[in-house]
Amino acid sequence: MVLKLKDEGESVKKSLNFRQPQAASEASALRRPRLPNRAPVPAPATSGLLVFRDDGWVEGITHIPSPNFNARPDGVAVDLVVLHNISLPPGQFGGPGIIDLFTNKLNHDDHPYYATLRELHVSCHFLIRRDGELIQFVSCDDRAWHAGVSKWEDRENCNDFSIGIELEGADDQPFKSLQYDAAARLTKSIRARYPIRGVMGHSHIAPERKTDPGPYFDWRYYLYLTEER
Repeated sequence: MVLKLKDEGESVKKSLNFRQPQAASEASALRRPRLPNRAPVPAPATSGLLVFRDDGWVEGITHIPSPNFNARPDGVAVDLVVLHNISLPPGQFGGPGIIDLFTNKLNHDDHPYYATLRELHVSCHFLIRRDGELIQFVSCDDRAWHAGVSKWEDRENCNDFSIGIELEGADDQPFKSLQYDAAARLTKSIRARYPIRGVMGHSHIAPERKTDPGPYFDWRYYLYLTEER
């Protein structure tokens, strides 16, 4: 099936019944690119669902526990997935910087940019490396510190009810096919365990502060891979 949609915002809305931002200022802040039509491709061979343990950790992937998390508020359903991009140093891939940041081990003298992160304590639930490797830092049952000041469907503090997925990348570079495969498989697995109602970029929930996952993230292709078939 070819998705004939105007832009990635409409693709997000129609594919998974998400609310599209209504305010004109909010919509412009998202800086959505017009995406080219893309012929459907076969689902990746790794499309089987991942297995969650009872404690919210995924079996069979790398676990690097982060200290940067806390308990979710009582009674709050996990119903949102947030996609980000990250590279440390900016625009460079494959180094230890991301893991060191999420585990509070970053040497702030290793790179001039790192000095700006000295007071930062952040994490995510999952990181997807450029080669598709999947790393988990926080149990999905816990509250990772990935979204910051944010709002979705008139609810603030998206960390309370979301799962954060970081893709190793940058706003000005395309993502890899293996990353799309891993992101889609992970998203489908999360939806099988949690009552997910939406998938948004960091730019959708914090448009005044954030631009990721950026204009090179192909929402149309990602959503095609997450469809049930």
